[in-house]
Amino acid sequence: MVMWSIVVSIIFTIIILLLTLLTIQQGYGYKHTIDPPVTKDKTQQEAEDQETKE
Repeated sequence: MVMWSIVVSIIFTIIILLLTLLTIQQGYGYKHTIDPPVTKDKTQQEAEDQETKE
């Protein structure tokens, strides 16, 4: 009974380890994107466009 429990525990630990490594690998492969910075001129132009549309 004890041997069976140890084998199941080892298999469970290996599965968790593999899933953890897979998740970390996918996280490092993710390409982050950022929006370009908004300049004051663009913000003012968009505000003026909104006013003219109304």
